[in-house]
Amino acid sequence: MDSTTMKLLLLCLLVGTIAAVHGEDPYLFFTWNVTHGTISPLGVPQQGILINGEFPGPNINSTTNNNIVINVFNNLDEPLMFTWNGIQQRKNSWQDGTPGTMCPIPPGKNYTYHFQVKDQIGSYFYYPITAMHRAGGAFGGLRVNSRLLIPVPYADPEDDYTVLIGDWYTKSHSSLRKQLDMGRSLGRPEGVLINGKNARGDGTDEPLFTMKPGKTYRFRVCNVGLKNPLNFRIQGHTMKLVEMEGSHVVQNTYESLDVHLGQCFSALVTADKEPKDYWMVADTRFTKTMLTGLGLIRYTNGNGPANPELPLPPQGLAWSLNQARSFRWNLTASAARPNPQGSYHYGAINITRTIKLVNSASKVDGKLRYAVNGVSHIDTETPLKYAEYFGVADKVFKYDIIRDDPSPEAEAKITLAPNVVNQTYRDFVEIIFENHGKSIQSWHLDGYAFFPVAIEFGRWAPEKRRNYNLLDAISRHTVQVYPGSWAAIMLTFDNAGMWNLRSAQPERAYLGQQLYLSVENVARSLRDEYMLLDTTPLCGVVKGLPKPPPYGP
Repeated sequence: MDSTTMKLLLLCLLVGTIAAVHGEDPYLFFTWNVTHGTISPLGVPQQGILINGEFPGPNINSTTNNNIVINVFNNLDEPLMFTWNGIQQRKNSWQDGTPGTMCPIPPGKNYTYHFQVKDQIGSYFYYPITAMHRAGGAFGGLRVNSRLLIPVPYADPEDDYTVLIGDWYTKSHSSLRKQLDMGRSLGRPEGVLINGKNARGDGTDEPLFTMKPGKTYRFRVCNVGLKNPLNFRIQGHTMKLVEMEGSHVVQNTYESLDVHLGQCFSALVTADKEPKDYWMVADTRFTKTMLTGLGLIRYTNGNGPANPELPLPPQGLAWSLNQARSFRWNLTASAARPNPQGSYHYGAINITRTIKLVNSASKVDGKLRYAVNGVSHIDTETPLKYAEYFGVADKVFKYDIIRDDPSPEAEAKITLAPNVVNQTYRDFVEIIFENHGKSIQSWHLDGYAFFPVAIEFGRWAPEKRRNYNLLDAISRHTVQVYPGSWAAIMLTFDNAGMWNLRSAQPERAYLGQQLYLSVENVARSLRDEYMLLDTTPLCGVVKGLPKPPPYGP
């Protein structure tokens, strides 16, 4: 063995020894340049937001426990912030990317996000949460693959495709924001996009995906839209549902699937039909005028165009509700999951608190606002988490200005204020969402996965607990609430931090339909929460304050 070979062997052994000693999980590094650019997804030129020149943004392909490091350069003319929809940020709300947990990236500056996809698998997406930027783009898929040592309950697919569906406006994000600031609703969108495009159907469309005959493919479908739930289907093919928002599910087969705002699922599709082109179809649901988005799939040996006759969409709320009730957690599948969040026995845990949240809409000083239990949230210059960490929360917000059981009068009058609910660490809590309005709601919670144990029409009452699914509700991070209905979720608040609970409809969240849950690390222990990094930029009243004492073990 020559000296060069010996040196290389020693180097490999040294690197392996260091990795084993530190036991650190792999790192993925990205650099994003965020800019404005002209896009025309519906044939009308408009100002869009691009990441490295791309619309939509690049996919992030990670594996359980990977560390993700993204250096974001903000080349827009206004502050920017990204959030990671569905990533739980265990012990690390500092990186959650919401105005309550971080300072935005100023124009012309950069910031490096660093977070771990700890104990998670599944299909997610990211997007800019500031100033209605999502209406301009800069969203993309974020997948977390299972580690090779963890078996999944299906054979490896031939390929893995990300499908981002969503309704779209032809006005720029800045025009839409001005419309909201004037107190007016956005109204109806102009179209539906699939991966940033809508096929023309004139024979000139290029396929978004290809499939080999006889092979099976995984389609990860996320609703990244702005206003409406969508129904997704693939012409002539069925879909076997296998994963939903990070949970393996009982593998039922569907002809179409309703995908509500903020939700993602994975389905297996087998190329077992006549070799030609087929349409992916995404239609708006529960709207007077249905909007349709199309995307082309092509068999690799295809020799014919797609049939212009599209598969018909389902009808009615009842169909959607019944489909939602058919979704069940796969209790026999192995998966990454934290405890007790992943406990199979959530139905046997005693409830320590019940919070009922009622959404409402009204005008304040002549302008439209949305509220939760009568309070329309407003963001503060100082991130709520920073104010709490530096011990100056009383200068920025008040805790618990809403009641757990709101009075009927709470809907009639709306108050504008930061809306922060104090929640005891590790309590097991039941949250009830009641929707008294005429439009469907979709709610998302950062930092957690919860168990949606019931969705029913009418009003909630304690005796409704008899109808709860206490065995195999899917652990997920969004839940839809149909008009005139309620939904109940259960979860253990075992992730210390400041966590945003918001409407998944950007218009509603922007105009106040959101709140924060403060799950405070009272013990100030590194066991429960990471510390704020010394290099983190500060803003608001905490800028220039001395750093608090370090956390203990």
